[in-house]
Amino acid sequence: MAQQDNPADPFKKALTEATRVIADDPDLAVVFTVDPPGMTADQVRLPQISRRMTQAEVMLARGTADAFALKRRYHDPKVHQHYLPAGQMALDLYEAMETARCEALGARTMPGTAGNIDARIAADAHRRRYDQITKPSEAPLSVAAGYMIRQLATGRELPDGAQNVLDLWRDHLEGSAAETLPDLETCLSDQAAFARFARQIIDDLGYGDQLGEDPDEIDDEEQQDEAESEDDEPESTGSEDEEGRQDDESSPEQDQETTDDPSEAQVSMDDLADEEMAEESELTDGEAPLEPPPPAPVSEADPNYEVYTTEFDEIIDATELAEPVELERLRAYLDQQLEPLKGAVSRLANKLQRRLQAKQNRSWEFDRDEGILDAGRLARVVANPTTPLSFKIEKDTEFRDTVVTLLLDNSGSMRGRPISIAAICADVLARTLERCSVKVEILGFTTRAWKGGQSREKWLKEGRSQIPGRLNDLRHIIYKSADAPWRRSRDNLGLMMKEGLLKENIDGEALEWAHRRVAARPEARKILMVISDGAPVDDSTLSVNPANYLEKHLRDVIAMVERRRQVELIAIGIGHDVTRYYERAVTITDVEQLAGAITEQLAALFDADPRARARFAGIRKAG
Repeated sequence: MAQQDNPADPFKKALTEATRVIADDPDLAVVFTVDPPGMTADQVRLPQISRRMTQAEVMLARGTADAFALKRRYHDPKVHQHYLPAGQMALDLYEAMETARCEALGARTMPGTAGNIDARIAADAHRRRYDQITKPSEAPLSVAAGYMIRQLATGRELPDGAQNVLDLWRDHLEGSAAETLPDLETCLSDQAAFARFARQIIDDLGYGDQLGEDPDEIDDEEQQDEAESEDDEPESTGSEDEEGRQDDESSPEQDQETTDDPSEAQVSMDDLADEEMAEESELTDGEAPLEPPPPAPVSEADPNYEVYTTEFDEIIDATELAEPVELERLRAYLDQQLEPLKGAVSRLANKLQRRLQAKQNRSWEFDRDEGILDAGRLARVVANPTTPLSFKIEKDTEFRDTVVTLLLDNSGSMRGRPISIAAICADVLARTLERCSVKVEILGFTTRAWKGGQSREKWLKEGRSQIPGRLNDLRHIIYKSADAPWRRSRDNLGLMMKEGLLKENIDGEALEWAHRRVAARPEARKILMVISDGAPVDDSTLSVNPANYLEKHLRDVIAMVERRRQVELIAIGIGHDVTRYYERAVTITDVEQLAGAITEQLAALFDADPRARARFAGIRKAG
């Protein structure tokens, strides 16, 4: 079916126009994407709307659009930056309260936005399972502070999950900031005043040491310093004094006239300003016109990497590439492939689960001066009575909130046994990690066509420019998003068995896409695992560009990811050595080893000992 026949298009168009009106920005670009929602200087990214247009999708898109539009309308980035705290906890509180302020102002002036934003809050609270928590420590204080500001400013009841978070933190918030909270009404519409109010709340909650210096005091000191520097400026001497005296002696009447009639002085100043503007406009007219700013580079990793056109690229859910009945049939076929490996895969899954859960259990610190008597070390005291007693204390092992992204090569060379094993392992990992409260995202990458597709056809029609850059239509597939439960995405993995899906592989752009997605996640720890069977290959691109064009870009992206250190990157090569690209990588010669390699790699990443992590991850030396 053609793009214009998509039943969601009229809704998208209406929501785009409504977003621009609420934001008071007619030039604001609004895009619908499967990437995480967000807002930049000139663009808003909203959640994708499928052809089915479920009520949940529609309400989430409307609430997200209203929230970003209101922040665009009522938020001044310069004022926000001026009062920005230094510490992370203070920063989280400050951001949450400012967001709540913008949305509360919108609820007052445009009541229709309130219900939409409530729907977004409800969806976010449900995704984070806020309705199931029983302790304040299980939800961020900053989130609760934002909920409190929103409720106090609007008087609206919060959705159940959000209300649960606020109730758990309410005594602490109201008890600590009892003297400051009544000032909310007087400063809500003034961002600078509200920023000072928010900083006081942060101080009341015990995080004043993270605020940094008071911006208002700094401004006062700078103004005082400027005034003192003007007073202390030395008088001019020599010929300048003589010229100054001559000027003073020659124009006393002018000074008197200026003093006597300030309105004329104001007029003369305005005339002078007009003349200066006229002179500037004449200079501008005489000069060459300013050139438009250069377009943003296609790749953050390599500004010189070129793409002939992105017009035919797509980021698509697996459900959009096959009907539900076909996905069920393909999943059944995948289960048949899984049957001979069922016992081995189950053992590996159980092993991984035990290792991950062991990291979540409590541990002991030994050789302490107080605590529980360490009976295991009493023998030392018996052998030498002068030896002091040894004690131990129980502690919680650090196990940070984690998300794992699996990026699977869906190229034609993976056809057959390799893609079956990769799909099976992705399925097992999703189930196992979900049991351990570790979120997992499963992505795939290939191209839409062999031999360049519509991109190459366009290049041929437009004159075959030299070194056009990447010359094929990308297809990036989302089999399972990080927040989707495994049971809902189970059938999607069967899509890898679909005949004709697997084509070329352009690894660099796929890795950069997956890195952007996982880096935008809120989890404290982010892991990206790439499963591929060799170097990037696209015949259309390599036939008209240097032979190492795609390989160089892949190396540049890997270097960027490892340099930024936001995401832990590891790779598994199937039948090909990928250690020449990735610093942390293993190569397996038999696809039957893939399940074991993945589980060992992931389990090792949770090991507290860096030497153990290095041993399993294939690092030559401990980092």
